[in-house]
Amino acid sequence: MNAPLASGRPRAAEAAIAALSSELSQRFGDRVATSATVREQHGHTLTWVKNQPPDLVVYARTTEEVSEIVKLCSGNDVPVIAFGTGTSLEGHINAPYGGVSIDLSLMKRIIAVHEEDLDCVVEAGVTRKELNESLRDKGLFFPIDPGADASIGGMVATRASGTNAVRYGTMKDVVLALTVVLPNGEIVKTASRAKKSSAGYDLTRLMIGSEGTLGIITEITLKLNGIPEAISAGICPFPSVKAACDAVIMTIQSGIPVARIELLDEVQVRAVNLHSKLTLPESPLLLLEFHGTDTGVQEQAERFGEIAVEFEGGPFEWATKPEERSRLWQARHDAYWAAKGLRPGAQSVATDVCVPISRLAECVDETKRDILESGLIAPIVGHVGDGNFHVQPLVNTDDPAEIAACEAFVDRLVRRAVAMEGTCTGEHGVGQKKMKYLELEHGPAALGLMRVLKQAIDPHNIMNPGKIVAL
Repeated sequence: MNAPLASGRPRAAEAAIAALSSELSQRFGDRVATSATVREQHGHTLTWVKNQPPDLVVYARTTEEVSEIVKLCSGNDVPVIAFGTGTSLEGHINAPYGGVSIDLSLMKRIIAVHEEDLDCVVEAGVTRKELNESLRDKGLFFPIDPGADASIGGMVATRASGTNAVRYGTMKDVVLALTVVLPNGEIVKTASRAKKSSAGYDLTRLMIGSEGTLGIITEITLKLNGIPEAISAGICPFPSVKAACDAVIMTIQSGIPVARIELLDEVQVRAVNLHSKLTLPESPLLLLEFHGTDTGVQEQAERFGEIAVEFEGGPFEWATKPEERSRLWQARHDAYWAAKGLRPGAQSVATDVCVPISRLAECVDETKRDILESGLIAPIVGHVGDGNFHVQPLVNTDDPAEIAACEAFVDRLVRRAVAMEGTCTGEHGVGQKKMKYLELEHGPAALGLMRVLKQAIDPHNIMNPGKIVAL
């Protein structure tokens, strides 16, 4: 299991690409793109990972078309990379060995909504906002909300999360079943719509978070929730990030069913104020939201207010109108772009870690000191209700010393989190940049088992090669 494995794979041969391009063009016409601009867009990454564009881009409309494309790629030994909206942060959609990017953005059908069962079936290209728009009139909503308007397929592939995760869980908690195209082009349904099952291996969970390295997800069956009777949101400043995190820890340990509890350090608050034209107090800040009945929401808020006072937090101010709440949470979701405005022209290096909630204050506090000692501009923002936080250094990539300082900082951040029994990534995923930390986190035996699974399902290493595990 742990025997040395060959590194990578050969780049797709020019002759194979030419033959494949001809076959795909005959079958899909103008839905095959070869222009440099389109190819670079499909190798785009929102962080400083080098752009590695595919050789071809094909826009698929159905699961059957994805299967056809994969079969052709398999027959020509050409890599396949799935593309949703291109909002990943760790180089997931790069094509280091060339190949074909299958763009799923045309797969927009909401196939079924089963209101009485609180679930729905959607194609991979549907985005989270599009899904919630279609569900609103039915009194339902899909709770997972990463900052970007990501595609549902991409969210499954990266095991995405978001601000609601503390109450509603992450993608692994809301996916009931998947339709997946395997590396040989075979179409597999991983499960049924039943809320639980003991029948066989859990293929659904195997595919969630696999980042396109085991197959291409084309349809998803999702759990839904009813829109709460009452929703209240508020902000609460604190004298330090440690005080804010300590308040979060006590809130969670006290059993208060908070729906959202987000941390912004003073640097991120300043960025949000400038970007979103807000006047939030520029100190470490918690953004909160409570869901439930009118009475329940009021009780939750009062209990949190008492906790905040214990850690010198306050005043606790409410956003009482729906439009105020929307503006507040949109500003939170725009935090990535807001942070970039603090240093125009600098490259963003967004990264995340997650630790057990009891270690959160310690980890964030040490990270804050590390940032100051490193001389970096690096806002902190986090879904701290589940121990997950993000750091976004802004780096001058023309300065080798600054690049080295940032890389050393990220390395310390990851090792700090893993040493606290946490993970190198809570929701961004592994992609290319976090591969080197998997053995540190999981150990050689577990990493070896991941390689065995990859080789068994994708023996020719055509599915998004160069991601998660090296072969």
